[in-house]
Amino acid sequence: MRIVFVCLGNICRSPAAEGVFRALCTAAGRADRVDSAGTSDWHLGSPPYGEMVAAAAARGVDLSALRARRFTAEDFDSFDLIIAMDKQNVRDIERLRPPGNATPVQLLLDHAPGAATREVPDPYYTRDFETALDLIEAGARGLLAATG
Repeated sequence: MRIVFVCLGNICRSPAAEGVFRALCTAAGRADRVDSAGTSDWHLGSPPYGEMVAAAAARGVDLSALRARRFTAEDFDSFDLIIAMDKQNVRDIERLRPPGNATPVQLLLDHAPGAATREVPDPYYTRDFETALDLIEAGARGLLAATG
């Protein structure tokens, strides 16, 4: 399966989701194509945010090789599933949908029914990288099971 994770700047939530999901796929013996992108162009080419890199590394997930890119209309054809971190991301993604394209766009936490929220709060603003990673891990585990 080809999955892209999307947030605003592609430096915190979506690269963390990419890294976590990739690690889960590897552990499960799956070879899914996994990527991440942002709806803005603020951080193009930048590595993930240092505090997110450190928080993910403490959980055994290496984000150091990732670089920010912008989500484009071509991603609708390049991926089987588009996973957004929050409802604003969904709206921004949908504005780029090519006519006639049916690629599903879902919230990550749609795959974590026990989560107290449907959106992953942006730790760039909240400074709560641990809670963001807890939510991302829960959503990624559910997504792995749903796409298995």
